[in-house]
Amino acid sequence: MAKKSHKKSTFWKRIKFKYKLSFLNENTLEEVFSLRLSRLNGILIIGLFGFILVALTSFIIINTPIRNYLPGYLDSEVRSEMMSQALNTDSLEQAMASQSLYLNNLGGILRGDKKIDSIRQIDSVKRNIDPNFEIKKSRETEEFMKKYEDEEKYNLTSLSENVKFSGMSFYKPVKGMISSHFDAKQKHFGIDIVSDPKSSILATLEGTVIFAGYDPNAGYFIQLQHSNGFISIYKHNAMLLKRQGDRVKSGEAIAIIGNTGKLSTGEHLHFELWYKGSPVNPEDYIVF
Repeated sequence: MAKKSHKKSTFWKRIKFKYKLSFLNENTLEEVFSLRLSRLNGILIIGLFGFILVALTSFIIINTPIRNYLPGYLDSEVRSEMMSQALNTDSLEQAMASQSLYLNNLGGILRGDKKIDSIRQIDSVKRNIDPNFEIKKSRETEEFMKKYEDEEKYNLTSLSENVKFSGMSFYKPVKGMISSHFDAKQKHFGIDIVSDPKSSILATLEGTVIFAGYDPNAGYFIQLQHSNGFISIYKHNAMLLKRQGDRVKSGEAIAIIGNTGKLSTGEHLHFELWYKGSPVNPEDYIVF
């Protein structure tokens, strides 16, 4: 027991025993600097230096891109980022494909390579089977038409009434040549305009689409309700670009010129302008 305690005391004496480290001037042998250290102090200093070195190295690795070079670290972080990028790429590809298809279809329609929309084709097939076929009007449309008819039932305004409005700018619905003028006596309540095939039909005034559909006589036609009691009607179109309830601006494309309906003998636009239930001559308002 005494030997063990003696060895223990001897060990601590040796580890705590201090040594003097002196730095001498080589020429004068004068002591310039000295340092007294024990083995214990040396071990602690080396341990502290190692701890600081490990902590600094870990900090640099964690907060710099060097961490990506560690085996296994790249897997979780980069895999998540790669998955996110792959999903974004897939979404962009789908959007580009959809946009490309839309542009190709639009280009084909404008060039005349594409046929009328398949939904329109269904209507056309049914029309061929039943010549009296007409798209069923919605309940809102029927209520609006009934209210409008009741209000105009006793309207004795002359059909040839010419109403002038200052400050209103009417857009020309399509560029072309007038082939048939307004003639209320012959019940031709509009004008016929011949234009280039697949030309865009423009809204003459800002307004709301109150009807967009097919009629056996008028073909595909669209009606717009404008302010100040005006209604504009565009008949015999090849395709309608707006739906009932859409809000349109002046000069906005609403249809494509065509040759649909029994009363059409060629590609043209039949354009009507009505004011408070009475047809008016569009040439009084628009320079064609």
